[in-house]
Amino acid sequence: MPNDRADAPRRVSLQRRGPLLVEGPVEVELEDGTVVSSDRFRVALCMCRRSRTYPWCDTSHRRTRPGP
Repeated sequence: MPNDRADAPRRVSLQRRGPLLVEGPVEVELEDGTVVSSDRFRVALCMCRRSRTYPWCDTSHRRTRPGP
């Protein structure tokens, strides 16, 4: 159907010093070719690579790095 949700553009929201928010469901292809997916209505993609659940954000970007 032309007005089906699958035909609608996905909304991506940029967050300063935070994750990339994408309306789901989504499939993400990683650098090594692995594909991971989420069927959630919105996902947060990690941009800082500190997440233990990468590529999904676990809010690790909120922690500050230790000083010298």
